[in-house]
Amino acid sequence: MSRSRRRTPCGGITTARSEKSDKQDAHRRLRTRLRSALARQQEQPEADSVWPGPRDVSDPWAMAKDGKCWFDPRQHPNLMRK
Repeated sequence: MSRSRRRTPCGGITTARSEKSDKQDAHRRLRTRLRSALARQQEQPEADSVWPGPRDVSDPWAMAKDGKCWFDPRQHPNLMRK
């Protein structure tokens, strides 16, 4: 893959290599809350329940990467390498 290049001049604002552990923790918390909400609904079927969403259990700005930014590929050709 010596010619492997990015197609989009966009990159993460970070010093971290990956957000993998942050995403795993967030999905684990989401699944836990969904399981408990489902158990509550099975115990009390007449009660209205609100299902938690991803933003209810985690904050994307608290993760290792802080969003994305666009850059000029002519000024930064090294960032276009994968």
